[in-house]
Amino acid sequence: MFSAPFRHGLLAGSILMLASCPAFAFDFKTVGPRSVVLYDAPSAKGGKLFIAPSGMPVEVVLSYGEWVKVRDASGDMAWAEARGLSAKRNVIVRVAGARVRAAPEDNAAVLMTADKNVLLELVDPEAGPWVRVRHRDGISGYIRASEVWGI
Repeated sequence: MFSAPFRHGLLAGSILMLASCPAFAFDFKTVGPRSVVLYDAPSAKGGKLFIAPSGMPVEVVLSYGEWVKVRDASGDMAWAEARGLSAKRNVIVRVAGARVRAAPEDNAAVLMTADKNVLLELVDPEAGPWVRVRHRDGISGYIRASEVWGI
């Protein structure tokens, strides 16, 4: 059993170590202009799980050489070749009837309503309570960050 001073010192050291670590930031990418195959292992010899369509946002969880382990909006994880992903950012609407507004305010004019699973381009990657997005039809506005996945 550890003495009380040792336990307190261990706890304080652990807290200081955690406080000095950089804040964790999510790394999101988008499937590039061509669809990519998602595998169960970091190899083209692995089992093919899914074909990810162009524009699909993914969260990069781990990099391993030319491969990245990614998570999709449903939480499923798989491996993809890193070269098939783009730094361009897209998000997926997570709720039915999400409103894209002219300004980042609840009382701003509604420019469009987006259904669940609609793909939107992330115009400004700075995440706050609102994010600026653009629909493929050209409509650009603000949506609540809590209503989309990919930021």
